[in-house]
Amino acid sequence: MTLIDLADYGPDFIANPFPYYAKLRETGPVHQLKGPDGKGAWLVVGYEEGRGALTDPRLTKSSAAVGKEQMDAMFGPHVLALDPPDHTRLRKLVAPEFTARRVEHLRPRIQRITDELLDAMLPAGRGDLVDGLAFPLPIIVICELLGVPLADRDVFRSWSNEIVAPTSPARAHESLAALCAYLDELIEAKRSGESADDLLSTLLRARAEDGDRLSLDELRGWAYVLLIAGHETSVNLISNAVRSLLAHPVQLAEVRADFGLLDGAIEETLRYEGPVETSTMRFTREPVPFGDTVIPAGEMVLVGLASADRDPARFPDPDTFDIRRSTTPGRSQSHLAFGHGVHFCLGAPLARLEARIALRSLLERCPDLALDPDAGPYEWLPGLLIRGVRRLPLRW
Repeated sequence: MTLIDLADYGPDFIANPFPYYAKLRETGPVHQLKGPDGKGAWLVVGYEEGRGALTDPRLTKSSAAVGKEQMDAMFGPHVLALDPPDHTRLRKLVAPEFTARRVEHLRPRIQRITDELLDAMLPAGRGDLVDGLAFPLPIIVICELLGVPLADRDVFRSWSNEIVAPTSPARAHESLAALCAYLDELIEAKRSGESADDLLSTLLRARAEDGDRLSLDELRGWAYVLLIAGHETSVNLISNAVRSLLAHPVQLAEVRADFGLLDGAIEETLRYEGPVETSTMRFTREPVPFGDTVIPAGEMVLVGLASADRDPARFPDPDTFDIRRSTTPGRSQSHLAFGHGVHFCLGAPLARLEARIALRSLLERCPDLALDPDAGPYEWLPGLLIRGVRRLPLRW
């Protein structure tokens, strides 16, 4: 099999990977990427194969299970790197806090935060949507939910950016170490301080029906996952949705005329320009076939969510942005933007709610919203994990 070196595609791949994914899908559902030391991860690019990989018990989330080092092992056990029954146990202790009904109770607070951010942003007449709304909204929500001081959000943003879209392995490791130390101090302060009603404090006290509770290492792991995954998906969902709607002005006008179409626009953004380009890592416990290719045991596997959600075998006319796709007979198919199976994103209801409130409020208050013509080209986030831009300069 020919090794694929994504670096050969140049910066055009980062800006628009979809034509490259289409060519890969034409030649097979899985391809081996060339890494810095020769052979790298295997990338699954087809929808059916990707959906299957997300639930295949022959693929483990635990790198330790196949004798490999875990980059973020310093945070302790967390759900992104565990399989059932360990994954089931940890998720069960936290999942009640993120049900659709529980998240809906956050709506008034999310609306107030959105209104305050827009009040501060809009008088200038132009600005960066990421800095003004898409980043601060979800980070304020998750920090308030967890009990993290908002004063620390700027340094947290720098750590998070390096973790999900690293500029170098060394800086990614430094950011992981800094965040780990920060969370240790935060958890210790909550453990030794007065009782509070934030999520971290609740989890410190929480016990399951059988008396099970989180260890400090497990609590740190949950804090890490919730802080990183709890805001990065929403940041880029909001900014990607605005980019997609501005690029399709007829459909933008339809949403403005009927906000009942907004949910469809959000779901289509998740499929067409989702915030997570590839899944987090999995490893083959044994040889696993994908079509005519067999991935050997002990290999890293990535599911190309962005590629799968543009697979014409699953989605008719997949490169067309269609806000009515989810309600059109014969066209509605489940996207994989939030994953599938037991690792389906716990924060999906929160991400959808934040996007719904942010987009409606922005469109209602900015009838002349447009890209800033003086802004220059987009600066795309590097790497294969997160799909989005560092800045989205707009005028209104």
